[in-house]
Amino acid sequence: MEKGTLVEFRVQGDRRLGVVDRPDGKTRWFVVDERGQSHSLAPRQITYTVNGQSYKPADIASFLEQVKPYLDPSSLEIAWELLVEDGETVTPAAMANLLFSQSDGPHCYAAHCLLSDDKLYFKQKGDAYEPRTTTQVAERKHQLEVESQKAKGQQEFLARVEQALSGEAVEWQRHDRQRLEAIEKYAALVADVVRMGVNYDSLPRAYPPPGPVLETMTMLGRPATPQGAFQLLVDLGWWSPNENLFLRRSSIPVQFPSKVLEVAQQRLDSPPSDLDTDRLDLTHLKVYTIDDESTTEIDDGLSWELLPDGRERLWVHIADPTRLLVPEDDLDLEARKRGSTVYLPTGMVPMFPEVLATGPMSLVQGRVCCALSFGIVLDTTGQVEDYSIHPSFIKPTYRLTYEDVDEMLELGVQAEPEIAAIAMWAKRRKTWRYAQGAISINMPEATIKVKGDEISIDILDDSSSRQLVAEMMILAGEVAARYGQAHKIPLPFRGQPQPELPPEEELLQLPAGFVRACAMRRCMPKSEMSITPVRHAGLGLDTYTQATSPIRRYSDLLTHFQLKAHLRGQVLPFSAEQLKEVMMTVTSITQEVTMVERQTNRYYALEYLRRYPEQVWQVTVLMWLREDSNLALILLEDLGLQLPMSFRRSVSLGEQLLVKVSLADPQKDMIHFQEIIYQEALN
Repeated sequence: MEKGTLVEFRVQGDRRLGVVDRPDGKTRWFVVDERGQSHSLAPRQITYTVNGQSYKPADIASFLEQVKPYLDPSSLEIAWELLVEDGETVTPAAMANLLFSQSDGPHCYAAHCLLSDDKLYFKQKGDAYEPRTTTQVAERKHQLEVESQKAKGQQEFLARVEQALSGEAVEWQRHDRQRLEAIEKYAALVADVVRMGVNYDSLPRAYPPPGPVLETMTMLGRPATPQGAFQLLVDLGWWSPNENLFLRRSSIPVQFPSKVLEVAQQRLDSPPSDLDTDRLDLTHLKVYTIDDESTTEIDDGLSWELLPDGRERLWVHIADPTRLLVPEDDLDLEARKRGSTVYLPTGMVPMFPEVLATGPMSLVQGRVCCALSFGIVLDTTGQVEDYSIHPSFIKPTYRLTYEDVDEMLELGVQAEPEIAAIAMWAKRRKTWRYAQGAISINMPEATIKVKGDEISIDILDDSSSRQLVAEMMILAGEVAARYGQAHKIPLPFRGQPQPELPPEEELLQLPAGFVRACAMRRCMPKSEMSITPVRHAGLGLDTYTQATSPIRRYSDLLTHFQLKAHLRGQVLPFSAEQLKEVMMTVTSITQEVTMVERQTNRYYALEYLRRYPEQVWQVTVLMWLREDSNLALILLEDLGLQLPMSFRRSVSLGEQLLVKVSLADPQKDMIHFQEIIYQEALN
């Protein structure tokens, strides 16, 4: 290669021209570009040589000006149409003759630039170029169009992301949603792996992102990790900073399918014929519904009446959602898929569409409602003496809160003697159950509520009104189970094996109160379900089923289906085997619901504590989790929260002390406390 030869080479992919200056060793050459910079090049780095004359670096700019008018890519299509039929190869010089009718240096170089940049009509074959076939060109055109549309879509997506990041309202497109939903799934991994105990920091290695997620995160310049994906969705306003990943990772549906919503509206507009044509008219009874103020699904009411023979009858009225559905229809199958209403600090996810659950399915004050009513007479000890079950009409008289009822009981309101009578029978009933071996474990229970950015934690008060309602619901459950047992009806019976409690002397060695209750709670076996009656040791009942929340619990709905069919004299909708199969499915779902509820409550408990790092809390040491490493379960008495704490000194069960939160990270499910000595607490 002679001095003064003009050559093309690449610098980091960019095309550049330079003039050969002198050899660099045996095989390399020094080449000077138009800026005067010298480059040492091997022969393989030279991509084109301009033949015909000698150049200087100062000539390069004018050479490129001569080339520029001929760099029209569309001209290649004409050349391709001429060459494709014979399929013959063409050199840059031949292409220059074909396109420009000239083959000097600038024209040949222009042809080289067109051919080497072309991705459609020609492919390189040695120093020449071969025309692609008609089919190949059609495929390439389609591929390039797809790539062009993809690039355009990416640019539009990036523009919308910038809008969202700057706080502007964005109308996300279908393809945007697909991208973001893929990122959602990846971000939600955090919930699962934290629950499984996987080290939070090892997430990116253990769970690499899928291709589409990696592409999007890289395009946005974000770390392609579950944490990075989570933060992106928060920054875009797609998720809240406290997004419920536990719910997202679960199989619990949050929205109702449009088909189910359509059916719900149809049932609201045109209720089906009532199969219970002989409902008992109980609209003359005074009916009290007692719930939290925020309750919208009202599924039970209470009445009391004096019978002609001087006996007193209690009525437990339960909402009758089966009035609006039949087994295996769209509404029933959707409710079965959900298992129960999900109660979260941020709100609820209902089992039925709200248009039905809070409307015609509920026992609404002042409205004639369909119900399943349990009429019960107790003897003086609180044992069931007589009972009957009826599909009924009732007209709820008062919607009361627990606080209302507590106040009425405390003041002894003369105008509502029924409330006092129901409360009296509830106490007798409780006394009778404990005489049958019922076990009472009183531990504070936290209720966590989130409104906007505010988190509140209160202790659920075990008040007289709540005990009254609980006893009446247990009573209705016993009566439903007794009816099923007497008539050999398969029902979702609930039982609990007899616990093996610690010996009396061992319990007495533990501090009285929460520590002793905690020790007893550890010994309580899980409740179980069976299609045949089984004793419930915790409640002190020989037979029991849940029947009082059919709008909120699918197992209660099953009880209603079975009982009502038998009361009508019809064939039961579920045989023993069918019921067993459905119960297994529902049990699995409700276990998941319980897990999501528990995890969500814990998340917001940690988030609440994170916000109060300077607050001093009084705690009680409840039990050892690992005594050898001083890890114990503590009770934050003001909040009713039970959380782990590692101690740096020896402590005793039941010991009360003061602590502060030293670290709380709800996403990592981490909480650490530090003990505050008395002097420090005073300061």
